[in-house]
Amino acid sequence: MSEREGKKKYIAYCGLYCGDCPWYTGKIADFARDLRKELRKTRFDKLAEFIADFPQFSVYKSYPQCYEVLGALMKGRCKRPCQEGGGPLSCKVRKCCQKREISGCWECDEFEKCEKLGFLKHGHGDAHLKNLKRIRRKGADVFLAGKKHWFSVIKNESR
Repeated sequence: MSEREGKKKYIAYCGLYCGDCPWYTGKIADFARDLRKELRKTRFDKLAEFIADFPQFSVYKSYPQCYEVLGALMKGRCKRPCQEGGGPLSCKVRKCCQKREISGCWECDEFEKCEKLGFLKHGHGDAHLKNLKRIRRKGADVFLAGKKHWFSVIKNESR
């Protein structure tokens, strides 16, 4: 199996690339683990508690919540790519593709209007749609060799 063939398993059914996903790469989880370790080592909780009483450092009153969020980030790991069962177990996109026996949404004529892909808009903009269109037009090999979108602002999007 060529290197590119092996990378095809990292193309999620929805068109996102698992190799770019912070949950799959584990980078954020590792940074959060290392930061929590350093914070414990330096007993930063005590320092935060002390300086939080000063007006310019009042934000440190939220330190316990910050530490808790770091703990949650540590748990944010996905051990397998989507095509091998990673990602959310309840993913409607994966279930649909498996039911239709297709490799991904790019093989479906309805993907541009599919409501199942709608949940990705908030976290990825229209990146998945750009990827799906490219895979459909040029194929997985060209997609893997080129730019892969992770987040893309939707034109005319009001925030």
